[in-house]
Amino acid sequence: MPLYEMRKFVAPEFIFGVGARHRVAIYAKNMAAKRVLIVTDTGVINAGWVKDAVSDLDELGIESVIFSGLTSNPKDHEVMAGADFYAEQECDVIVAIGGGSVIDCAKAIGIVHTNGRHILGFEGIDLVDLPGPPLICIPTTAGTAADISQFCIIMNTEERYKAAIISKTMVPDVALIDPETTTTLDKALTACTGMDALTHAIEAYVSTATSPIVEIHALKAISLIWSNLEAAVMKPSQIEPRENMLLGTLQAGLAFSNASLGAVHAMAHSLGGYLDLPHGECNALLLDHVLRFNMVGGGERYFAIANAMGIDTRGMSVQECTKRVTQQIMDMRHRLGIANKLSLVGVNSSDIPELATHAYTDACLVTNPRDASMADLKVLYGEAM
Repeated sequence: MPLYEMRKFVAPEFIFGVGARHRVAIYAKNMAAKRVLIVTDTGVINAGWVKDAVSDLDELGIESVIFSGLTSNPKDHEVMAGADFYAEQECDVIVAIGGGSVIDCAKAIGIVHTNGRHILGFEGIDLVDLPGPPLICIPTTAGTAADISQFCIIMNTEERYKAAIISKTMVPDVALIDPETTTTLDKALTACTGMDALTHAIEAYVSTATSPIVEIHALKAISLIWSNLEAAVMKPSQIEPRENMLLGTLQAGLAFSNASLGAVHAMAHSLGGYLDLPHGECNALLLDHVLRFNMVGGGERYFAIANAMGIDTRGMSVQECTKRVTQQIMDMRHRLGIANKLSLVGVNSSDIPELATHAYTDACLVTNPRDASMADLKVLYGEAM
């Protein structure tokens, strides 16, 4: 019998480091770009990062137009408007500058354009026939790792949930990961996106589709994020914690893009879509509850997670280790100023059946280390209230 199961590992080309964003024009030129669609939002425009990219593109004679008609948790109709704009402007390359919402919207615009279908028709795993146009990503948050992942999350506005599109065609062509772009993030967003990245690493590590390569990235991500998140929130102008958070986000992204996620994300997608809440906040509110539930399926792995968080687990049982890990996560959430109950962010007990229904059909639930029934999901939501 072989030691290891056969596993695929996919990652795009990326450049990591201060100043990486200024390579955008070189890559666009190598892609034979004549007219670039820059997908972004008003916050990123106001921070000055889009102006830098436009200037870099201008220097090499590459035209650019800007699409910023999107909101956090990008909506299906925003994607369709962006695809129409891309075609009207006769663009040939997409540059995404922003957080996960911006990058997911850019990915979605691309596949709508090349496949000529409504974005919600791609929901699920490996249902994208043709890849989108060349895509360059410049992430401005340390959280989603959408710039290197196979995931694209788009809001189904009619049914009020987030649709997960998972496909190798969703992996961008290149990511220019520049820690300097995260220095303009406010404290709340730094905290929420950081908790999202931590959740990526933990869920990938205990996923049923994990692998030795995934494990290396996941554990390193947990260590980097856990030891730098508070400093990034409390000392936003210091570049070193920002660098380490972005490096941790990258490592977590490489892990979850290849091992997928679990019940935390399945539940967070449903919750964020139903109430239009920040994705990272949803993960932060659910993580400790799902970890307790998953102890039966993935508890032995919690020792490595605890060690990556700096917890000495010698002499501990699985139950003790789980209790220590979840308590540390709850304490961190409190220190970061994130709400500790779903009821505090507008969730009512009457919402739980609807939330559980969409979570149960989310693709992320497939790789959760413990089978979760609809009833289990309802209980978990209830515990988080």
